[in-house]
Amino acid sequence: MKKILVINCGSSSLKFQLYDIEGENYNVISKGIAERIGEQNSFIKIQYHDEPKQKHDVYMPTHSEAIKEVFALLLNGAIKSMDELNAVGHRIVQGGDIFKESVLVTDEVIDQIAGLSDLAPLHNPAHVLGLKAIKEVLPNIPQVVVFDTSFHQTMKPEAYLYALPKDQYTRNKIRRYGFHGTSHKYVAEECAKLIGKQGKIITCHLGNGASISAVENGKCVDTSMGFTPLAGTIMGTRCGDIDPYIPLYIMKKDGLSIDEVNDLMNKKSGMLALGGHSDNRDIENGVLEGNEDCILANNCYIHSLLKIIGGYIAVLGGVDAIVFTAGVGENGWLLREMLLERLSYLGITVDKVNNRVRGETIMISTPDSKVKVYIIPTDEEVMIARDTLRIAGI
Repeated sequence: MKKILVINCGSSSLKFQLYDIEGENYNVISKGIAERIGEQNSFIKIQYHDEPKQKHDVYMPTHSEAIKEVFALLLNGAIKSMDELNAVGHRIVQGGDIFKESVLVTDEVIDQIAGLSDLAPLHNPAHVLGLKAIKEVLPNIPQVVVFDTSFHQTMKPEAYLYALPKDQYTRNKIRRYGFHGTSHKYVAEECAKLIGKQGKIITCHLGNGASISAVENGKCVDTSMGFTPLAGTIMGTRCGDIDPYIPLYIMKKDGLSIDEVNDLMNKKSGMLALGGHSDNRDIENGVLEGNEDCILANNCYIHSLLKIIGGYIAVLGGVDAIVFTAGVGENGWLLREMLLERLSYLGITVDKVNNRVRGETIMISTPDSKVKVYIIPTDEEVMIARDTLRIAGI
């Protein structure tokens, strides 16, 4: 058996999941989150096996203290000694065009991740803190970093370049990076098993943040998020693709600063702006109750998704399967049903019974549909654990 700890560091939080791995079985023996790191009221929530969650109020001024406190709690009910750990895997948001796959952590790798902080100022600095904290507490344990962006590094220049002066790419590294890569990779691999081939697959990671990827023979050829996670489809609070002059126009007309416009587009737009709710469950309830704002927001969302999916069918030259995953993708039955009815020209018929099923992998198109459609719950942590096990060579 191997024990892999998966870490996801945020600016003031640290999520963790401890796996006991035997063959193809990835069993979660503990998971939790340290929150409000750096604040007086910081705490850790932890769950051992299937037991109820526990909350521990503990002061954690830095990520180093958070790591130490998490380890102390793991020793209290998940493992007997830190020597049982074989490796630690980290989720990293931005790998730029440096990292095309997951890699073993070295001092150079940490410096390179830190050097990409301009591209992910809220995330990469926190990831670096987590890497250094683990190294401080367990200096000899192998660490592996798995990047949100690496799955999309197989895109060709025509898919990732913007029509800007060349030096904006060479000097400022402005290009399409894409995100949610670990999730897209996981569900694409699971879908390939279901259809019996790699094929042409469109993966729809629809949550409060949402992205769609076109995957051919296991490799990403296009993805909807761009230089930042703001691009692509309409999202919970993000506007998605808009005329690039609009932010400049708003700044000029309303006298807003760069930070204020950034806040407007990332936190005050999307479904929240159109329908009054950022949570799709509230939008869905509003649609069923006849709320006009919710109906409009839902229709705009569907139209946004249709344009991207339709474009990717053209890019791929056809499609074998469409996959829905993440919070909205896995649970938004009404959105899926209405969207797939608009895609009936592909030979898709919705199985309305299966489409209401939650929390499991299931085909929601009828058996005679020419294009297969699935719900596949994503598991980014398992994907990170798999890469960590493979790259650490244990």
